[in-house]
Amino acid sequence: MASSICRWGILGAANIARKNWKAIRFAENATLTAVASREPSRAKEWLDANQSECPFATAPTACTYEELLKRTDVDAVYIPLPTGVRREWVVKAANAGKHVLCEKPCGPDAGELRAMIDACNANKVQFMDGVMFMHGKRLPLLRSTIDDGETVGQLRRIATQFSFAAGDDFLKGNIRVSNALEPLGALGDLGWYNIRFSLFVMKYQLPTKVSGRMLTEHGPAGATVPLEFSGELFWGNGVSASFYCSFNTELQQWAHVSGTKGSIAVRDFVLPFYGCESEFVADRPVFNVKGTSYHWESHPRRFAVTEYSDGAPDAQETNMIRTFSGLALSGKVDPMWPDVALKTQTVMDTCLASARNGGVLMDVK
Repeated sequence: MASSICRWGILGAANIARKNWKAIRFAENATLTAVASREPSRAKEWLDANQSECPFATAPTACTYEELLKRTDVDAVYIPLPTGVRREWVVKAANAGKHVLCEKPCGPDAGELRAMIDACNANKVQFMDGVMFMHGKRLPLLRSTIDDGETVGQLRRIATQFSFAAGDDFLKGNIRVSNALEPLGALGDLGWYNIRFSLFVMKYQLPTKVSGRMLTEHGPAGATVPLEFSGELFWGNGVSASFYCSFNTELQQWAHVSGTKGSIAVRDFVLPFYGCESEFVADRPVFNVKGTSYHWESHPRRFAVTEYSDGAPDAQETNMIRTFSGLALSGKVDPMWPDVALKTQTVMDTCLASARNGGVLMDVK
């Protein structure tokens, strides 16, 4: 691709796509050409609202899904369509020669995701899931701190929680509790991030065994989705991880990494708290006993990078668009991204299968 600008289309006027609208606007190697909906009038209304707040020099065009994929001025598509219908449009986009940034969870199961990745590979286009924290400036610092041999020591345990308390309106009408549209419920919407963080810490080595528990479900018999889910992951080297995701518990996005010498706490691993820095805190507490005095002392160290949390040229979502656009423009597919997505889906599928079989420990294949 000779151009220095990746031309984007958005396939579906979803709420989360508003964030990536702004990310495309701020990435210097990207622009937005078209937005598609089943009804072009809805796409026009959606893009007009975003254009008035965060304008492109040339307003994107409203069109149908099919029209967008036929456009010669679209190099890459962002697909935030519901998980239940996503495979069809990812495959069609790949067959049309478009690079694909896919919302998560990528598919209802690993089989469907493999079909999407196979289509992208066959057409030599990039596939990536839309996990924004993977592109934050904090992650390389976290990686080097975990690996330094002193801050954490030998890695032993990972724990994460991602939750928010959804109201009655959410449970009545949001697609994330619809078995037809989002069959993985909170596990897909939130647990994807939990699992991805643990895989990141483990350098994308798959666990050997996992278990899962469906704590709360929603919907009619035979068509429920997880509202609360907990899982355990086990690696052959003795490292384990736990995760909890929920639509019933207050907003939390924390991760904790523990080892033989210390631990690291990340309070906001998915979306950094609002501000100009993203951070984490390492601690090596000391328990001092002298006579009748029992002192547990904290010795925290704060690590931070300059990075605006939202809607800025260096925010993690903008970095995601920048990275993806660079790959599309290079003409070289990076196989790491589809591989990591498939590993995430595989672990999630196995946790769900365990939960549906009474929480039995299952091999990851």
